[in-house]
Amino acid sequence: MMYVKLFSDGSARGNPEGPGGYGTVLQFTDAAGVLHEKEISGGYRKTTNNRMELMGCIAGFEALNRPCRVDVFSDSKYLTDAFNQHWIENWVEHDWKRGKSGPVKNPDLWKRLLRAMEPHEVAFHWVKGHAGHPENERCDRLATSAADGTDLKEDEYEKE
Repeated sequence: MMYVKLFSDGSARGNPEGPGGYGTVLQFTDAAGVLHEKEISGGYRKTTNNRMELMGCIAGFEALNRPCRVDVFSDSKYLTDAFNQHWIENWVEHDWKRGKSGPVKNPDLWKRLLRAMEPHEVAFHWVKGHAGHPENERCDRLATSAADGTDLKEDEYEKE
């Protein structure tokens, strides 16, 4: 099974409801020891930081064309804790509700992420943002450039 590192980050200007973007870097080292990398980014007119954090991860998984062992690196506790603290299992079990706290935000993207992750073996790792981690800084640049771009898509979701 191919081993991939997935680095992702999200950004939103004027969060919530400002322009936003995501950035993803995929890394794979082939049998000859050659590193292959792919950068992915995109931006939206009106979105939130958390939605862009999720989109960065989703874009990485949706770019994979075969089952892989994937280590995900993100500075988003929202993303990493959902899996490492097993929140996601609870949300699914309780039909995307968080008890007295109300419905889970961004269920459309959480469901899309779960579908994209299905064929893979995945582990999530939190990295401190803006702390000199090279790939995280690279993803941040991709995300902020996308947020500041002119070719922004419409984020199609029900506003919370």
